[in-house]
Amino acid sequence: LIVSDNMVDRNRKEKRPTVKKEENAVVLDYLSRGYVKSDMSKFGGKPIAQAIGTEQFTLLELAPKNGVDLEIQDTVYIGKGKRDKIYRVLGKLDFENLTATSRIELEYAIKDIVISREDNEDKFVEFFNSADSVSTRMHSLELIPGIGKKYMWDIIEERKKKEFESFEDISERVPALSDPVAMDDDRRPCQ
Repeated sequence: LIVSDNMVDRNRKEKRPTVKKEENAVVLDYLSRGYVKSDMSKFGGKPIAQAIGTEQFTLLELAPKNGVDLEIQDTVYIGKGKRDKIYRVLGKLDFENLTATSRIELEYAIKDIVISREDNEDKFVEFFNSADSVSTRMHSLELIPGIGKKYMWDIIEERKKKEFESFEDISERVPALSDPVAMDDDRRPCQ
């Protein structure tokens, strides 16, 4: 095998972006006896939690520690080091594999995550700028209440022109999103 200097230089220059791992997650559904259908998972009969990460909005499957019961909408630590409630992160989930309860809780969890962040504007705007597909049929932007396919494409087209800089910038460039944070949430009053 002959490796040219050009190949080595090219490989050094191409730095892969570091993927930030989730530190915390919000529980969307807790199945104390595992999945109802055994063909959905190899963990049959063991407790499983479906959750969404608070940083990258990653859909996750978690295994709680023995004797720990989780509540829907609990925020749990899943980062490195000592975890109080979670034994391990089993992996990422596709939207299609979410339970009905997780799908219902998802929009409320995202809303609560965005509103509760101290630096929510920067993080949320970054999410608008970098959100990608969750699956072949679902885009991360569609997880935000009130955003469907049409608004998703409007957002993607605008961010191709120039990254969003603030909530105000999003509202001005995508008029349908007059208030990007307080979209379609009947459960919590807008703040």
